[in-house]
Amino acid sequence: MKPFKSRLFPATLAIALVVTTASAQTTVPFGAVNYDPKQQIEIVSDSFTLSQNNGKAEFVGNVVAGQGGMRLAADKIVVEYEPAKDKEERKINRMIATGGVTLVAGDQSAEADRAIYFVKDQKIVMEGKVLISQAQNALSGQKATIDLASGTAKIIGRVKTIFGGGGN
Repeated sequence: MKPFKSRLFPATLAIALVVTTASAQTTVPFGAVNYDPKQQIEIVSDSFTLSQNNGKAEFVGNVVAGQGGMRLAADKIVVEYEPAKDKEERKINRMIATGGVTLVAGDQSAEADRAIYFVKDQKIVMEGKVLISQAQNALSGQKATIDLASGTAKIIGRVKTIFGGGGN
């Protein structure tokens, strides 16, 4: 009896090398080159509401927040401020972006349903249909934590990775 040779094996192996799926987590580089925490945060939107009593500002409609070379766009961004200390200017604690969220830093971008930017911790947590693109590579998952200080992103959930063509 002849040994079984499958013509599908090389094709299956090639596909497995191009598309990797994991159920745990993946860590990738993201955003360190274009991020400067000392830069001011600028926000542009169609409308703005400020509530001094609860320390929140709400930006709605075509919202774009920028800090250095990084841009965060969404339908709505709520800015939560740290509690006031004496006559010191209130600092931003976190920014919550919802609806069509896109984060761009250089040639890297990330999309999700929701993102929370923890300004002091220099971290962005993205949730819901997360897609991170870097040149021809893409990763998707349920949740991504982007550490701007270290320039890494950790994706968890059902992680899918697609690597761009290798040329040959």
